[in-house]
Parts: sequence; C-alpha cells; structure tokens
Amino acid sequence: MRSRLILLTLSLYFVFALLGCNKPPASDSGSSTDANATGTTPSGDKDANRDVQEHPEHHEAKREPVIVPAGTSITVSLGSAIGSKLSQTGQTFAGSVAKDVIVHEAVVIPQGTNVSGTITDAKPLGKFAGGAVLQVRLDSVNLHGADIPVQAAARTFTQKGKGKRTAVLAGGGAALGGLIGGLAGGGKGAAIGLAAGGGAGAGGAALSGSKDIVLPAEADITFELSQALEIRR
Repeated sequence: MRSRLILLTLSLYFVFALLGCNKPPASDSGSSTDANATGTTPSGDKDANRDVQEHPEHHEAKREPVIVPAGTSITVSLGSAIGSKLSQTGQTFAGSVAKDVIVHEAVVIPQGTNVSGTITDAKPLGKFAGGAVLQVRLDSVNLHGADIPVQAAARTFTQKGKGKRTAVLAGGGAALGGLIGGLAGGGKGAAIGLAAGGGAGAGGAALSGSKDIVLPAEADITFELSQALEIRR
C-alpha cells in the first residue's frame, strides 16, 4: 500500500514537471509598453535626435539664393572725401549703402551695409586737356561677414576748364536745391550742373573756374548693376 502511494506521488510530480517545461515564455509586450509609458525611446531614435541637435543644418531646408537683377541701383554714401586732385588712380575707397536695396518687396541689401570701391581715374585740372576727371567703381558689398563681388557700371564725373561753373553732386539734396544739367549720356560720364541759387552748404560743394572735382564724405553716388548679383542667405 505504501509503495503504491509513493508511486502515485512520483507520477503526479512528473506530470507537473512536464507541464512546467511546456509553458510558453512570457511576452515582451509588457516591457515594451512599460518602456513607452516611462518615456524611453529605442536607441535608434536617440541617435537620430542627437544628430538633429548636433547638426541642425543637415535637417534645415536649403534656402534659395536671392538674385538682384542687372539694372538695380545701389546708392553709396562715401566714408571719406575723394576728388580729382585729392585721389589717385587705383586708390580704394570705403562707404556704406545709403538706402535699402529691395527685390520682390524684400530688403536684400540693407541700409548701412559696408561697401568698397576703386578710383579708376583721377586727373586734376591743368594736367588734362579736357579738364578734371574723377571716375569711381563699386567693387563689393559686405553681407553676412563676407565681401560679395559686384559688377556695376563705373561713374565718371568731369569738369571743364576755366569759364565753366559746375557743382559736385553730394549727399543732402537740400543743399543743392536742384541741379541744372544732369547725367551725361553715351557713357561719357556725368556732367554736374551748378546748384540752384549758386550756393553749396553742408553736403554740397560748388566749384568754379580752376577748382577740381571734390566729393565730400557722406556724398551719395548711385551705381547701376551691369550683371545680376547673387546673394546667398
């Protein structure tokens, strides 16, 4: 009797052991749910987020450059005085943009932007048969810390010899009141007429007889782009 009881007990133990071995493993869904509930992310997502933080420029949409078309005017205010006698051919000059340059109702070159240029010709009276000559060229504008080359038509100012009274176009239009004359066509430069009233106050300089061309500091010169200008943002 005792042997049968022992045999029955061993049989039951064997059955339970067999059922335990065949039990399926626990599902991982619970752990995944717990991970999502606690706000953790898979390692791949962490790497992607880290890349965005360290290299945001890789994930920003590329901005198209702005094209300033040929024929656009850029008005420059001189940083210092230049002139047919004051300056020498090849000398550089500095200035700033006098008023915003606008393309498609957006400011692309703001007022105050630094510019640089070159005096391509300077001949005082008495050393040139036709009179005094001053020719200037705009070379570059400085945007976002970089000098951007500019292709613009040179501006030429001329003054004839004795007997001709002229005035230099300068900043502060009220000083000149109004100009008699204007820009000379045919690429020969700009002949600048005498200011109305004959006076020249701050911002304008009246020249007569044997005096040379002088453009004072803060005088405005307008250049016209001969080629389109590309500005990268």
